[in-house]
This record gives sequence, structure tokens and C-alpha cells, in this order.
Amino acid sequence: MNNVEISDKLVKLLKLRYEPVAVKIVKKGEVIPEGFSEPEKNIRHCQSIMRARKGESFVIPADKHACVVGASSLGLVPTPSKVKEGDFHAKLGMFDCADAAANMICQRLEFEEESTIATVVAPLKDFKTKPDVVVIVDLPETLYWLIPAATFFEGGRQAFSTAAFQATCVDSTIIPLLSGKMNMSLGCYGCRRSTNIRNDEMIAGIPYENLEKMVESLERIHEGPMQKARQK
Repeated sequence: MNNVEISDKLVKLLKLRYEPVAVKIVKKGEVIPEGFSEPEKNIRHCQSIMRARKGESFVIPADKHACVVGASSLGLVPTPSKVKEGDFHAKLGMFDCADAAANMICQRLEFEEESTIATVVAPLKDFKTKPDVVVIVDLPETLYWLIPAATFFEGGRQAFSTAAFQATCVDSTIIPLLSGKMNMSLGCYGCRRSTNIRNDEMIAGIPYENLEKMVESLERIHEGPMQKARQK
């Protein structure tokens, strides 16, 4: 399946309200994919995803990333000392002290400092090449069906990692890419303050390499279990 087919199937099978969003992390030495333009103003990674789910496309170099916390985790810029030492997040009132906030940053997965040069974020259907991760934003019931799709062939359980911050950059982009497994997030302070994500929406990040198999699973689940559970 190509990206248009995969996207169409995801939208129809899950009854998505928005487009699945493709994310490509461009590393140093790699060529930035053609066909995408930079945003007029600096933009956060979470904002780019929320806008891409409604059809927009972006290539965002390091100097166009508005959030240094997200940009540093994505390997675009160095992590500022105020973020690394916890002062930045502690001042937001979300932690008892700077040490607690620093512990969150210490435990986050991240790319090597300044190892990447840009992010490309666009609807999956508009991606001509292979992205790294596909992000879906929707209702919990909708994203729930990704769990049986992920466990359809091998069974087991799904374990998700999240925090009070970095729902799209760490939870939905970096973790799926580095772990090779889907991850889900309830959202975070930053994306809920800075984007149009709704109160009743959450986020899933899926490694692109897993996506076609998950679509196959969804097709087999769709006519039976999914329809029965969605009848009410």
C-alpha cells in the first residue's frame, strides 16, 4: 500500500475526524524532502501536528522551532541549562521543586544533541516518501482500536510511557521511533495550552514500519468486533 491508501484506510476503518499525520526527522547529512515549505512564523512541534491533521504541511528547520524543550529533545538544538536543571518547568507550577522537573527531563528519550536539522510534518496522504512516525489525534474510543490492531497477530499487552509535558515530541514521535512500538499520550500542558486539541482528545504515535500490518489487522477486526462494540 502507498501512503494515500494507508491514510484512506485508517480514516475509514477508524472513522477518524482528522488526517493521520506523518512526521519525518531529518538528520544531519540527509536531504530535506522536497515539496514542503517553511512556516511563516516559528512553530512548536505540537502545533505543526495539530495543523497537519487539518491539512497543512511544513518543513521546520531548527531555527523555526518555537519550543526549545521540544526542539532539544528532537536533537535540533542543545538543551538549555534552565530546562536540564528543572528551573523552567518548576516555574510553571507543575512540580514541587526544580529537582523533580529535572528528573522528568533526565528520563525523557531524546535524540543526540544537534544530530538533526529539521522536522517534516504533513498529512500522511501527502507524503511521497517514507516518514518515521505517524501521529493520530482523536477520541479515546477511536484510538483504543489501535491496541487490538497492535496485538492482533502476536497478542501480549501494550505499555505506554508519558509525562506531564512533551506529549507530541517525546511521547508520540521520539518514543515510537526509538522503541519501534506504538505509544499513546493523554496530551500535555504544552499542547493543551498552545494548540487546538480538544479536552476529549488524546494522541497516538505509530512507527511507520508497523503501520501497514496494523491496517491489515484493523480490516479484519472492523466488520466483527469493532461493529459490535460501536453499535450503541
